[in-house]
Amino acid sequence: MSVVAGVPDFGGSLPRVISRIATFVLAGIEAVPCEVEAGLTRSELPSTTIVGLPDAAVRESIERVRSAILSSRFAHPFGRVTVNLAPADLRKEGPVYDLPIAVALLLLGDAIDEGPGGDRPDPDDFLIAGELALDGRVRPVRGVISLAMLAKRRKKRGVVVPVANAAEAAVVDGIEVYGAATLADVVGFFNGHGTLERSPPIDADALLSAGNAELDFADVRGQEAAKRAMTIAAAGMHNVLLIGPAGSGKTMMARALPGILPPLARDEALEVTRVFSAIGAVPRGASLITRRPVRTPHHSASAAAIVGGGTVPKPGEVSLAHHGVLFLDELPEFQRTVLEGLREPLEDGFVTVSRMQGTIRYPARTLLVAAMNPTHRGDRSAGEEGQREQERYLRRLSGPLIDRIDLHVEVRAVPFGELASASRGSNSALLAARVKAARDRARERQGSLPNAQLPGRDLDRHAALDATSRELLGRAMADLGLSARAYDKIRRVSRTIADLEGVTSIEPHHVAEAIQYRLLDRRPR
Repeated sequence: MSVVAGVPDFGGSLPRVISRIATFVLAGIEAVPCEVEAGLTRSELPSTTIVGLPDAAVRESIERVRSAILSSRFAHPFGRVTVNLAPADLRKEGPVYDLPIAVALLLLGDAIDEGPGGDRPDPDDFLIAGELALDGRVRPVRGVISLAMLAKRRKKRGVVVPVANAAEAAVVDGIEVYGAATLADVVGFFNGHGTLERSPPIDADALLSAGNAELDFADVRGQEAAKRAMTIAAAGMHNVLLIGPAGSGKTMMARALPGILPPLARDEALEVTRVFSAIGAVPRGASLITRRPVRTPHHSASAAAIVGGGTVPKPGEVSLAHHGVLFLDELPEFQRTVLEGLREPLEDGFVTVSRMQGTIRYPARTLLVAAMNPTHRGDRSAGEEGQREQERYLRRLSGPLIDRIDLHVEVRAVPFGELASASRGSNSALLAARVKAARDRARERQGSLPNAQLPGRDLDRHAALDATSRELLGRAMADLGLSARAYDKIRRVSRTIADLEGVTSIEPHHVAEAIQYRLLDRRPR
């Protein structure tokens, strides 16, 4: 039951009563169970105390809850009230606990009937979250989709959340979602008055779509070789670095890339939405992030902004680009600490942020698209001087970072004839069809895992090389001094090239093309 009465109070002659409401703590993007316990000792000295490692916003909820209760024409429990947020060793942040605290206090004051009865639902069957305004309105909070997933895992009947967050929770099937506009609505619901309407379940698959690019590849004149590399990147989720003079179309191709990526799968969309929900960035009233995210941070951004972290840890741009595109323009101009901080996320697919309070993990499976000029001037001079100038500029990028980028693509200046030509070359619709066909072949072979993420054992099975291909790759390893990581990346890219051609086996020319994309491995660093 939600209320336990008659517990002896050894500090006085009057009884103590305790109520309990289930809610959650948002740890990264994961929802951790949290129980709001409210204990009332009826004494002549009324007070309210919150314990359980609350932050300032949670401690301030005392006054918000009191005002909301009184403004909604309910009586605040009279006496000494202690609110405990369990587990007590996990830090509680934000105003998400206002609504469950208010419900727990109203259970103590008998404004909400105890337990189920008739059409009256049991508060024990629900997880509750929401911020309260002073007049009793319920404001939206962060992490509601993770709350709904927690309710499903714990086999709860459903959730009671702010009405602005109800659509977000409704994409989680198997639970009931009730959106509350006011505290009075919640009280009426638990008293069986039917003042809350259940939000209809939302079909996530019907919402998903693709084609969120700013540009069409047809808008990029010439550069068919670079478009080919971008198609390979999209088909296998391979990281790509575009190197070329200013004005050669690098940024345009990066902005066109999202238009040839396939739509998010349902599970991917839920993961992306959880990341955005954790920082309150899901659009108001929206239920799901339906398009692959595209993040384009400025090169002056800090390591915490790109990788994640901060005093109060938050996901960075690499996590906000989860299952989407992270575009870093002018790559060498980013701080060295920022670029080095990307090495682990690019390899592992997640970011781990450690603080004294604990460790948080954020997902970071992103397609990195980076662009840079050959020198700080935007172009390189002819001859040895230009070569040395380019080498100096490239030294801003460490070898281990370059090693983690699958495709190094040289983008040359577009000749006047191609700029003035009426022919527009490959368009996004054509390239998207090729990418989809390659992805379908990979899915039939290895499931949802893209080629760029194939682990060693699966790579040996799905990207086996014949004798000629092995010999070719062996010579390249020796001549270019390639690392073991580059060896695996060449095999993964070769697998994607074969998928684009619609063939089962990797052939020598697939390997030869993949080797050509290790452009920076041919330069001393």
